[in-house]
Amino acid sequence: MAGKGYGYYRLVIFTAMYVGYTLYYFNRKTFSFVMPSVMEEIELDKDDLGLITSSQSAAYAISKFISGVLSDQMSARWLFSSGLLLVGLVNVVFSWSSTVALFAGLWFLNGLAQGLGWPPCGKVLRKWFEPSQFGTWWAILSTSMNLAGGLGPLVAALMALRYDWRTTLALSGALCVVASAVCLLLIKNEPSDVGLPNIEPGPKKGKKGASAGDSTLAELLLSPYLWVLSTGYLVVFGVKTCCTDWGQLFLIQERGQSALVGSSYMSALEVGGLVGSIAAGYLSDRAVARVGLSVYGNPRHALLLVMMAGMSASMYLFRVTVTGSSPKDSSDPWIVALHPLANLVGLTEHEVWILLLGAVFGFCSYGPIALFGVIANESAPSNLCGTSHAIVALMANVGGFLAGLPFSTIAKHYSWGTAFWVAEVTCTASTLAFFLLRNIRTKMGRLPKKAD
Repeated sequence: MAGKGYGYYRLVIFTAMYVGYTLYYFNRKTFSFVMPSVMEEIELDKDDLGLITSSQSAAYAISKFISGVLSDQMSARWLFSSGLLLVGLVNVVFSWSSTVALFAGLWFLNGLAQGLGWPPCGKVLRKWFEPSQFGTWWAILSTSMNLAGGLGPLVAALMALRYDWRTTLALSGALCVVASAVCLLLIKNEPSDVGLPNIEPGPKKGKKGASAGDSTLAELLLSPYLWVLSTGYLVVFGVKTCCTDWGQLFLIQERGQSALVGSSYMSALEVGGLVGSIAAGYLSDRAVARVGLSVYGNPRHALLLVMMAGMSASMYLFRVTVTGSSPKDSSDPWIVALHPLANLVGLTEHEVWILLLGAVFGFCSYGPIALFGVIANESAPSNLCGTSHAIVALMANVGGFLAGLPFSTIAKHYSWGTAFWVAEVTCTASTLAFFLLRNIRTKMGRLPKKAD
């Protein structure tokens, strides 16, 4: 009966979080989805649009960090549901607004509410799934963002045609409000909330009621592995952001490719990323199932290193082999090998090569992004796993920031090729450093007394 109970609750809770986070992400992007319709009614220039979207991005980075810390101090189901409720209410009020100041202020509030979504998900997943399943379900849950990002523009466009942008935002916001109540009812923090034994045994209580095995924040912050993960995540996320933000311009401005090839490269990157994220979770879970988690090293490290090396290799090939020409008659082995596939899809061999490089880079970059989050969560003490993930995620956001103006400044003063070379060298150096530190103590915080 206990096994059936776990299966039922896991299905219900995971489905609620998946649907809930899909709505989170859809309502994070609703302004972008309906932007053309908004501009038809209200005069907005590029600076206005930048102000509105940037206000949300800044608030989201701050809120996600705070939410990670809060998820260790309060109920994850309440945090997740409250954020979804606030996102819905902000979108409804946004639909009543008409000035840039109100748009920017409300979208800042939307960003604050958005940050409450993901950290509670990681907390609940760790409580409900075995370590050998954790990575897979983490990766599958993250595909809710791909689903919302892929279907969102189509859904929003159809709704805007049938109604208008205000009705679109109001309806999507109202749906969030309803879903928040459903999530509050269906999501359970841990198995003991429904009378099942907890998968992760809780620490013994001390005389004053405090958990004797709980680690302190200072002990977490003094763990070298936390900063190894944070640095690796900063580099990987920054390099990934470089390619997603600037790869299209590199192809068009410096390699003479068409806008269609540039956009197709971005699509191939996202598809590869979706597959890579799930593959990273599943394959690393199999490694955990074989050898288990220990104090030193982590079974997920091998796959993480392979994917980071793949990022460097695919970036090198992207920078060196992609040119402005499409040499159909080239005798290069990679051109000859791609000839049948090129004929099948109606593209030149060179264009197919570019799309393959995009897919490979997406596969190899989104995989580590999923793994860094999983490892940061599972390596931290149970009472600080949300804080651990919040810290490494904040460092990833720093990497995303560095991929913006600093990266474009290098390209401005030198070239896109030079800028991508810098990103490539940085990724390679990070991979080498992570390889040398692969057997570092990975259990962060205080070790249990019986641990070797």
